Amino acid sequence: MPDDQPQQRTHPYPRHWEADVVASDGGIVHLRPISPDDADMLLAFHGKLSDRTRYLRYFGPYPRISPRDLERFTVVDHRSRVAFLAMLGDEIIAVGRYEGLTPDGGAAVQEGAGTDKPVTSAEVAFVVRDDHQARGLGSILLEHLAAAARENGLSRFEAEVLVENHAMVRVFREAGYQVKRAFAEGVLHLEFDVDPTEKSIAVRDSREQAAEARSVANLLHPASVAVIGASADATKLGHAVLTNLLLAGFTGPVYPVNPDARSVRGVRAYPSVIDIPDEVDLAVVAVPAANIDEVMDSCLAKGVKALVVISSGFADAGGGGKVAERRLVAEARAHGMRVVGPNALGVANPAAAVRLNATLAPALPGPGRTGFFCQSGALGTAILANARSRGLGLSSFVSAGNRADVSGNDLMQYWQTDPGTDQVLLYLETFGNPRKFARVARRLARTKPIVAVKSGRHTGPLPSLASVGAQIDESSVQALFEQSGVIRVQTLPQLFDTALLLAYQPLPSGRRVAVVGNSTAVNLLVTDGLLDEGLELAGDTVDVGTQAPPEAFAEAVRSRLEGADQPDALIAVFVPPVAVEGTAHANALRDAADGAGIPVLAVFLAAEGIPAELSVRQADGTPGRGSVPSYASPERATAALGRVTRYAEWRDTPVGEFVVPDGIDTERARRLVASFGPDAAHELTDPEAVELLACYGLDVVTFRQVTGADAAVVAAEEVGYPVVIKTTGEQWRHRGDFVGVRLDLVSPDAVRGAHAELSRLTGSDEVYVQRMAPKGSSCKIEVVEDPSFGSLIAFGLSGMATELLGDRAYRVLPVSTEDAKRLIRAPRAAPLLTGYRGTEPVDTDALEDLVLRIGRLTEDIPQIRSLALNPVLASPDGAFVTGARVTVGPVPDRRDTGPRRLR
Repeated sequence: MPDDQPQQRTHPYPRHWEADVVASDGGIVHLRPISPDDADMLLAFHGKLSDRTRYLRYFGPYPRISPRDLERFTVVDHRSRVAFLAMLGDEIIAVGRYEGLTPDGGAAVQEGAGTDKPVTSAEVAFVVRDDHQARGLGSILLEHLAAAARENGLSRFEAEVLVENHAMVRVFREAGYQVKRAFAEGVLHLEFDVDPTEKSIAVRDSREQAAEARSVANLLHPASVAVIGASADATKLGHAVLTNLLLAGFTGPVYPVNPDARSVRGVRAYPSVIDIPDEVDLAVVAVPAANIDEVMDSCLAKGVKALVVISSGFADAGGGGKVAERRLVAEARAHGMRVVGPNALGVANPAAAVRLNATLAPALPGPGRTGFFCQSGALGTAILANARSRGLGLSSFVSAGNRADVSGNDLMQYWQTDPGTDQVLLYLETFGNPRKFARVARRLARTKPIVAVKSGRHTGPLPSLASVGAQIDESSVQALFEQSGVIRVQTLPQLFDTALLLAYQPLPSGRRVAVVGNSTAVNLLVTDGLLDEGLELAGDTVDVGTQAPPEAFAEAVRSRLEGADQPDALIAVFVPPVAVEGTAHANALRDAADGAGIPVLAVFLAAEGIPAELSVRQADGTPGRGSVPSYASPERATAALGRVTRYAEWRDTPVGEFVVPDGIDTERARRLVASFGPDAAHELTDPEAVELLACYGLDVVTFRQVTGADAAVVAAEEVGYPVVIKTTGEQWRHRGDFVGVRLDLVSPDAVRGAHAELSRLTGSDEVYVQRMAPKGSSCKIEVVEDPSFGSLIAFGLSGMATELLGDRAYRVLPVSTEDAKRLIRAPRAAPLLTGYRGTEPVDTDALEDLVLRIGRLTEDIPQIRSLALNPVLASPDGAFVTGARVTVGPVPDRRDTGPRRLR
């Protein structure tokens, strides 16, 4: 290093900044910090830039990088000077950097170079290779640079941009930050704070959705498919995939790859994917795991866009298989590819324009408007067969196996904007990124229903699944689904029962259900099922009699649908009499229900799914909207209708707002938590907890912790009578019989007497003396941590019965105003807060405000490991916090809280 260069302080390479990111065209780009070893690659990158791109970035020709500049560009401290490379394989395709500025506007030198000037802002710039422009790389680099700057304590970015550099100006303008502009001599000077804003987060999420949707679209709409490992041996996986592709009539070319065969099933074969003369969009890999490296090399050389790996023997086999799987995904992503699997059943798109069946399933359901994601390859074939037998058409199907790359979150991003998908079905065993699932599912479910089966409710995942996703606590799963609007079912039959109703009938607008049937006994069972689901009977049930002809049956249905007192849904019951098939009755019901405008479903005890007689056929012969789903029992019909009704009600509720309550001092809270140290978990003392909570407007009723009766009397006079005295031992203080608490003490003698009683009980002279809060219902608000999911907020009423029954409700962070409202009304004991049996309702707005403040505190201060406000006394006068306990610790893995990245 030349003598006139400042000596750099050594910092560890920030490996946690490395990220795989989806570009706007669906391709993958790898981001990582620059290092001195990248000098030659940076020179090669610069040499591939056009003259105009160099001019726009450097404000002049700048044909080559000088040795001095090359060292300055590649030797950074990862603090005041940071640079990111966007990589595709071994080539740099974009560079973004920031250079710290001192308060006087000068450039900051490397740390340790003898300056004490603080660096709080930086100049930011980036440049993208011409053949990779318009892929959204500038926006991606800006997001990751801003995140690095915030981590390093910087708060502001500045940029100098030539006015004709429209692409860079657009990146800053559309990033969602509050940008200040100044113009002089053809140069725009831009400034903005790097803290995320509501708009910048919305922009980030929108770009992520569009990019990930595009990457899945590339996977499901390939122009060509290669089957690597195609075989004429009917027992081999490669034979099954190739056969299914050909039988489905895939609209593009199919290339078998087999080094030992000239053709497979009459189709010319190639020794390697490299030998295929045309481009290959999708490669289906059906070779043993031991041969995957050779296959990957050829796919990377060929430029294959996506891989479906149906081979097993990776993370599912444990041991070295996990390493091989990580290497497979890393290599694929480094070269811009996405991977489905390994250990996958495959992918399918039955649309007439594609007809893709790249799966091991010999027959697919017909085309439809239902997207299906399945995590289990073993169950995939049975699931597809079940959907086909029930008449449920699919828009697309993905069985992701180990989910090393493509996951259910990716598919939901795609289905959100896919015009061919109206509803989504999920079979899940684990979660890859639960926080992202919550965010994506909540947005998707507002327009398209999601029905999910989550296995492992009691036992957790199999050991082989432990490495392919996060297993979260059952209460967390339930909260996640409820808050996101996901319709949760327990079994696959329930999944299809619900899906059929959603696929072919409209959503109900209320809970009133009419029942028309030919059996009084079955009508009664339907009625019981409706009441079990919380639905209402719209008028009396109609019994047309067992011998009613089809015309009379249809007329009774039509009369209930068209009458003045129209119900919100109708269930038609038909029990076939002896020697009557029911075909004519089914046809009559279908015609009577046509155009009803409300959901109509049938309990035809002899039929299940969408039989031909209840189907409204489309031009291709598949069932369409208006088809009447049939259920083999009253219980299954009413359960499906109950689930759909509750979903419709959720969708009609307001979304709520993610507000920042008044009176919050986040910076003060951060300084306080930082003073506790970054390493071990630390339970805050009472003064520390009070100070931290006060930063978020969470005031604890005034108290003192004292020793001895005389000190208790002094404390009572300080806080003001009436007072309450509590033991300091939680095992006494929080008992349901209040044995460790003395209330409504109004004099020194009362305080002394209470102190003596508690001392005899506990053997300790130490007590809390607290001013009495208004009497009210005792509640508990907690923040609990799920090790793989993050923080949840829990609410319940205090008391032994509540604790025994586990009557608590949960919500996933962050919480909106609507989430807070639903949370405090969710426990079974919640009516005690809203005027049960004539009692005066409490101030629920005050409880909701507490929930919102705790939620914001936990989001802003990720070091919060646990927090409990107990008890909170809710009364008509407000909600009063009388006890608090807070633990802080190292920041956990907070996935989905930073810039865009694949897991």
